[in-house]
Amino acid sequence: MNLENIPTIKGATHPTKRLGRGEGSGHGKTSGKGHKGQKARSGGGIRVGFEGGQMPLYRKLPRRGFNNKNFKVSYQLVNVGQLEKLEGNVVDRESLIKAGLVRDNKQDIKLLGDGEVSKAFTVKVCKVSETAKSKIEAAGGQIEASEAPAEEKEEA
Repeated sequence: MNLENIPTIKGATHPTKRLGRGEGSGHGKTSGKGHKGQKARSGGGIRVGFEGGQMPLYRKLPRRGFNNKNFKVSYQLVNVGQLEKLEGNVVDRESLIKAGLVRDNKQDIKLLGDGEVSKAFTVKVCKVSETAKSKIEAAGGQIEASEAPAEEKEEA
């Protein structure tokens, strides 16, 4: 089963609620909003966490603890099976961008070991997993000194 041929299930989709189309529709007059009040108005409603002007709980509580999000290093992942799309036998940032395997941004690149390698590649990326390293070396390729991570390049 593919996305193209998923069967439609009876009752899975509903017709849109047509508001303000007369009393006979069941959604006429106030269009399901009740009578008057802030939530009945156009653009009305209160934001999440609003407590009627009282100091909200999220502002009363202290902010404590460490969050690692600012220091997390994320990589663009490439499997060795995808290296067949490259022209030539050098695997570096420019060749991967040209082949459309990674985006041209500041994230570093990590080579993973899923797939098979048929030709000898010279790898010059930031990180290489152990399985990818063994597969590339078994195919006669080599892993040269990797590039400095993107954060270190900016500081230098």
